[in-house]
Amino acid sequence: MKKLILSVAVSVFAASLAPAAFAATTQQNKMKECNASATDKKGDERKAFMKECLSAKPAAKSTTQQEKMKSCNKDAGEKALKGDDRKKFMSECLKGG
Repeated sequence: MKKLILSVAVSVFAASLAPAAFAATTQQNKMKECNASATDKKGDERKAFMKECLSAKPAAKSTTQQEKMKSCNKDAGEKALKGDDRKKFMSECLKGG
């Protein structure tokens, strides 16, 4: 009985560690991308490129279409637009203009 409890406990513990052990971190993904981009570089040029690439901040997240729609809809409501005026406003707003 003790062996059964011990084996179940070990299995549960091992299973809880597995996702953390195999999940790729953001830094690992960045290293992979930088290495792929640096294949044509050698020596000091490669070192400088890798340093710059790995220290670069991720690009700012762009606004999704859903977020744009929400924002434009709110603005149109505040302006009390209706009918064709609302359609025109929404079209321009969603285009980013």
